[in-house]
Amino acid sequence: MDHRRFQDKVAVVTGASSGIGRATALALAEHGAQLVVAARNQVGLQEVARAIEERGREALVVPTDVTQQDQVERLVQATLARWGRVDILVANAGAYVRSRIERVTVADCERSLAVNFYGALYAILAVLPQMRRQGSGHPVLVTSMGGRKGLPLDAPYVVAKFALSGLGDVLRQELHGTGIHTSIVYPGRVDTPMIASIEVPRISAKIPPEAVARAIIRAIHRRQAEVVLPFGAKLLDALDFLSPRLGDWAVRSFGLQGSDRPEA
Repeated sequence: MDHRRFQDKVAVVTGASSGIGRATALALAEHGAQLVVAARNQVGLQEVARAIEERGREALVVPTDVTQQDQVERLVQATLARWGRVDILVANAGAYVRSRIERVTVADCERSLAVNFYGALYAILAVLPQMRRQGSGHPVLVTSMGGRKGLPLDAPYVVAKFALSGLGDVLRQELHGTGIHTSIVYPGRVDTPMIASIEVPRISAKIPPEAVARAIIRAIHRRQAEVVLPFGAKLLDALDFLSPRLGDWAVRSFGLQGSDRPEA
């Protein structure tokens, strides 16, 4: 991989205090990028910033609640004030909202959409004018396999992730020929605090966030439109493409929805 593609690029990562966001911020720093890290957890952000600086890169910490459009706009303005450009956006901030459909409330779906969809939309709207002026840039939308195949009990989460996947699909097409490239990343279960309470079968074992970070780096480098990982998620995706009922069978047979871990 040609690391020069990332050298001194300015990358904004939301949800950067832990999990996929943290791993991606560190991976980008190792490839030479300057980082702007955003999340609500300021202590976690400071720890990530120190790790970035230990890798010889600069880090700007901007505590941000992505459900608030003014805070996301302030994040981008702080980035421009520091470096004058935005080369990479990794819209990663997320929340796992889980409920059986007959028990779901509108508030559950609104809470999921606020973080998982609108948080990314606000970031895209904030960076696009600058990327247009530059004639370059790369938004990366971190959605989920839940944005391709819904799992039982995950309705609020799936609603938002499907919305984000659709947004990314349209965005990529509308930006064709502008010098701005879009990647949508669809991870399966990931070993992050967000789903720490969910037990999953071995066949869909949680992958480390670093694996997703590596996939994001490759997607930017290769300008990939979509990335599905790991192999088990690709297999489910293929089965569902052949026949949604076949995909449903796989979910039921292997218990892919997982279960809530009993409280100690």
